Amino acid sequence: MSILTIPPGRTEDIERVKDFLFQTLGASPWTEEAYLAYADRFPRLVELSDGCLVVLEMPTPRHQRIVQNTFKHFDAWATAAGGEAFVAPLPIRLWPGKFREPDVMLYTAAGRARVQAEYAGPPDLVVEVQSPGTARLDATDKLAEYAQAGIPEYWRIDPERLQVEQNVLEGSAYAVHAVLGPGEIVRATVVADLACPVAALLGAP
Repeated sequence: MSILTIPPGRTEDIERVKDFLFQTLGASPWTEEAYLAYADRFPRLVELSDGCLVVLEMPTPRHQRIVQNTFKHFDAWATAAGGEAFVAPLPIRLWPGKFREPDVMLYTAAGRARVQAEYAGPPDLVVEVQSPGTARLDATDKLAEYAQAGIPEYWRIDPERLQVEQNVLEGSAYAVHAVLGPGEIVRATVVADLACPVAALLGAP
């Protein structure tokens, strides 16, 4: 058999590379330990769901501007209130075997105890900035998972619709608290005094 190189140098090697990568990365269920060791070295956002790796698409500059704008508001609040704000990459362990990489995370002063050396537990407020490749995941799987993990509040920012959907946990599921656009202000329900103008989060298109 001829030598196999990655990335493949010959068209006829493409299927062999696919088979090799599947056997190496995808055939066996992933443990938390293997995921944490691998995700730390992988140059992409990687999540762990039911023993499988989920590789997220690379963000666009517009996506990252919104992430940065949101983080600035969260970080200013956290600095004043003794909390802590983060942006991805940071593995969030929702429960055993389930790790997600939210775009922006906010922890209250009491919630900071859930931030560990290699990963963190569920935040007090979580934000996902939607992109075409993640919109369905953010609106279905993650909506259910963040609720199951007990995260009190979840914002979904939609750059195309120019809106923020604010979801607040009621019992075991989220209820839409508000859908806000430019000219309006999204006010957190889980913490006091955190108010973000939607236009400031969205920034320039």
